[in-house]
Amino acid sequence: MTATSNPDTLQKFLFDAAPVRGELVRMEATWQEVLNRHAYPAPVRRLLGEMMAAAALLSANLKFNGALVMQLHGDGPVRMLVVECLSDLSMRATAKIAEDATITDDATLTTLVNAHGHGRFAITLDPQDKLPGQQPYQGIVPLSDENGPLDSMAAVLEHYMQASEQLDTRLWLASNEQVAAGMLLQKLPSYGGTMEAQVGETGSPLSGDVQAQDLDTWDRACQLGATLKQDELLAESPETLLRRLFWEELQNAGLRVFEPMTPHFQCSCSRAKVAGMLQSLGQAEIESIIAERGDVEIHCDFCGQRYVFDPVDAAQLFTLPVATGAGEGAQQQH
Repeated sequence: MTATSNPDTLQKFLFDAAPVRGELVRMEATWQEVLNRHAYPAPVRRLLGEMMAAAALLSANLKFNGALVMQLHGDGPVRMLVVECLSDLSMRATAKIAEDATITDDATLTTLVNAHGHGRFAITLDPQDKLPGQQPYQGIVPLSDENGPLDSMAAVLEHYMQASEQLDTRLWLASNEQVAAGMLLQKLPSYGGTMEAQVGETGSPLSGDVQAQDLDTWDRACQLGATLKQDELLAESPETLLRRLFWEELQNAGLRVFEPMTPHFQCSCSRAKVAGMLQSLGQAEIESIIAERGDVEIHCDFCGQRYVFDPVDAAQLFTLPVATGAGEGAQQQH
């Protein structure tokens, strides 16, 4: 196992005995970049941090070039929480809170975003290089199951993965003022997949004995995961937690550990993208804003970057083509 001193690390691992995979993530700098840009109440910070950890864990398993966008739509004091994670684990996050909101320190997920039972959770997969006519994939679930409201981010994600992907998934998530962290365990299908451990040489389903071994491995992994405490998840590195939880598998070479990945904060906003958005509003709308305010000012909800278009800039939106390509990906100095 490769040691790493990076405070922002995502570690993937795979059980050799059965198609069970896992990941551990711990983010300090990435999470601080988000907190430094927003002054959210403590319960909102905790929930957003857990969402960031979950987004990194889910995104790391995707084999496509694009963005995973995770959203909680609320009917309580918090209207929306959004986390975006790209294929390279660059991340950004934001929350929208009602202007008259009163949020106490003991607020829960239910009181924050599902106060009247109409909250919902969505994941959107948006490929960067779309084919003609291709639309982003989106899955949406309510913030409740057959047993009632779901009152933790981990429970919401587990419900989503079972309902939308039919994958048994367990998540442990935590965040505080310094760290956002999490662990994911996932039981993959016993046949029909691409992993060598899932099928025999002929591609036929695994034997009953091997399927029983699958279940034993999954149950053991989940039992060990259940011993993980939030304080431990926040305090220890993924490398340390992997040794502490699955030392027997590591000792017996039953756990395949991959090179660690590095989450990082990055906002994809740019002046060119804002210009394109303003163009879509139409010339009459922009001219009316200029007449009322003297300029058009836009603030990025994610990073806080300020974009100002004076009357000359605004006029050029409809006389000159907006820059595309490399310009859209250029990062502003924050």
